[in-house]
Amino acid sequence: MNKKVIIVGGVAGGASAAARLRRLDEEAEIILLERGEHISFANCGLPYYIGGTIQDRSKLLVQTPEMMDRRFRIDVRVQNEAIQINTKDKTVTIQHNGDTYEENYDALILSPGAKPISPSIEGIDHSKILSLRNISDTDHIKSMVDMDAVREVTVIGGGFIGVEMAEVLAERGLKVTLVESAPHILAPFDDDVVPIVEKELQDHGVRLILGDPVMKFNDVSGNGPEVILQSGHSHHADLVIMAIGVMPDTAFLKDSGIELGPKGHIIVNEYLQTNCEDVYAVGDAIEISNFVTGQKTAVPLAGPANKQGRIAADHIAGLPSKYEGAQGTSILKVFGLTAASTGSNERTLRRSGIPYRTALVHPGSHAGYYPGAEPMTLKLIYDKQGRVLGAQALGGAGVDKRMDVLATVIRLKGTVQDLTELELAYAPPYSSAKDPVNMAGFVAQNDLNGMSPTITLEDIKERNKENTILLDVRTRQEFEQGHIPDAVNIPLDELRDRLDQLDSSKKLLVYCQVGLRGYTAVRILRQKGFNAVNLTGGYKYYKSASFTPDQDGIIIY
Repeated sequence: MNKKVIIVGGVAGGASAAARLRRLDEEAEIILLERGEHISFANCGLPYYIGGTIQDRSKLLVQTPEMMDRRFRIDVRVQNEAIQINTKDKTVTIQHNGDTYEENYDALILSPGAKPISPSIEGIDHSKILSLRNISDTDHIKSMVDMDAVREVTVIGGGFIGVEMAEVLAERGLKVTLVESAPHILAPFDDDVVPIVEKELQDHGVRLILGDPVMKFNDVSGNGPEVILQSGHSHHADLVIMAIGVMPDTAFLKDSGIELGPKGHIIVNEYLQTNCEDVYAVGDAIEISNFVTGQKTAVPLAGPANKQGRIAADHIAGLPSKYEGAQGTSILKVFGLTAASTGSNERTLRRSGIPYRTALVHPGSHAGYYPGAEPMTLKLIYDKQGRVLGAQALGGAGVDKRMDVLATVIRLKGTVQDLTELELAYAPPYSSAKDPVNMAGFVAQNDLNGMSPTITLEDIKERNKENTILLDVRTRQEFEQGHIPDAVNIPLDELRDRLDQLDSSKKLLVYCQVGLRGYTAVRILRQKGFNAVNLTGGYKYYKSASFTPDQDGIIIY
């Protein structure tokens, strides 16, 4: 007897599962239910259509019901919503045009996705407060943005969608305010590197309000809402876009017997099976394992969803595929800046109780003597055994390929030693003989083996001034142009001749501009009997991490 498989939800996970299953089983009956109008669309491209970078709307439609039928003989039913699952009788209750009907299944794949969080804020039901999740939302927002009357837009939420929306709307010439309730935007990035992104936004005209949540929206007759913040400050907006995150869209599973997590995510095992027989789940609605920490998490990204759809289909067809967890590799364009991350950041590791070290370098995208090299900031997070736990990179050209290398090393459970030994493609227009990935590995390796122990900005802030000396080894001119408070300046090239000016009973906290001269200074000092450590990333790290957005003279924290 041919197997009957029902898939609830399309887009990344569901559509991938359907296509993979057909490739594995030509005889299976496959029904794909999608409550919306589109089964597979490029949700990551929605902001860029609103902004005008993508001009042809049809390019957003990855697959249509007609295409799925012609190529894969899949019964695609759009505007058909699964409203109830009976796991005992193996049936799905479906609603279509006000009528309901049932379908039985031999196997069921749930890919319901997630929906925008809509907080209980007074006035949030205003007609000019919108959220972005699907094609319909996109059309609505674009139609409003295209109106001449919309000149001031407030984006609530500094996640990926919020930042992308702020960018594309600012590029359209609108006055954009981005409000984030946390002290910083972009949660995957640590507090000491994300200010680079915040500065890029401000430099391109986006007003940032951080650490000040929205309390309510006032309805101004005939105009857009007035945004009232916790601090009491307020401003007008012709349009507000809510982008404060998503939650699993799993309310319809309430009485199904399928186990849900504390936040409504579907619990699955490594084969993406739920606790109910022959029921699988994939995508934004499931709870998975963090590949680095092993702890439970949710990663609403298209890449993991596609892989999960493939694995669920494999298991139904009898192939022994497993899902090993997600590491959350992501990348974002912010005007002229690229920001990318993979693995765990410091906050996640602290919550998990996992000790870690960090290294930070500022290499060029390629050889400095070849024209067009762009600066990059690369942060590496690793444990005392050298295993790479996470990485973050910000800059221009080449950020993406370095992050891909680091994501691969993490997936293979590699170490900083592996980073030093990687043989990566080199020619002056593309890299340096010592690639930025190698450089990060060298710094981490020198830290772990004691050649040049590193410290962070947190160590600088918490230092005991009575028994430490903050030593700046840059030139006098660099020092005079700006330095960390309380620092003593002895240029590197004078250091050997001025050792008698340093108190050998005190710990020397050394820094230079980016860390390289500091490393050389530490090697001199440690061999001369001093207890010296190097500030990873140097003064450039200190300056970028100290950036605070200017909100028209109002600093909100």
